[in-house]
This record gives sequence, structure tokens and C-alpha cells, in this order.
Amino acid sequence: MKIQAFATHEQALKFRALRNEVLSSNIANADTPNYKARDIDFQTALKNATGAQLSLRSTHELHAQPANSFSTGTDVQYRVPTQPTLDGNTVQTDVEQAAFAENAVQYRASLTFLNGSISTLRYALKGSD
Repeated sequence: MKIQAFATHEQALKFRALRNEVLSSNIANADTPNYKARDIDFQTALKNATGAQLSLRSTHELHAQPANSFSTGTDVQYRVPTQPTLDGNTVQTDVEQAAFAENAVQYRASLTFLNGSISTLRYALKGSD
């Protein structure tokens, strides 16, 4: 059974993890000729995922629930470099490392919010000790 209160946190963690993979792939391919740096528009991806999720309704408990999957085809975009290289590679290592660090902090923040929600729910169910 899935608790809807955690659905946004779940989607946020999924997108942060996917963005982490994309950014680390960019860093790993910094010296690969003709490699094009990619990134995910996190706000748009999360908005699309939660909007689609909220619009679905089941009228019976036996109805199949939609899988919480997302398409990477529309969410992953190519990054426009400020200074392209001669070999066609668009990875700017400093930009990618900064984006990776920012994404890691935001992933941790999402985990903290989720932990706080779980603690509040646990306290409400259990009561004070």
C-alpha cells in the first residue's frame, strides 16, 4: 500500500538520483570527443510527474495502479556550452561538478524532509513516550 503523503518525496528522490547519473556521466565523458553534455530540468520533470499522478483516480480497490515511472526522453536535455571545444565535446567540468554538488545537497535535503514526515507520522500514530 502506498501512502500519497510520500509520493512527492519519492518522485523527487527518483529524479535527483537520475540527475546524479546524468551529471556523473557528463563528468566521466569530459574527454570524449563529440560527447554532448546533458542535464535534467528537475522542476519541470517533477511537475509533470506529480501532475500526472494527481489526475489519475481509481474507483475500485482492484483497479490497477499506474507504475511510478517517468520517461527520460523528454526530461533529459542537452546543455548549451558557454565555450565549445574543437573536438565537439560540450562538457564543462567545473559546471558539471558544481551541478553535481548542488544536486547531492538537494538529494540529502529531500531525504531529510522525508525523514521528518515519517517521524511526524510515527509520533502521531504512537503518541508521546
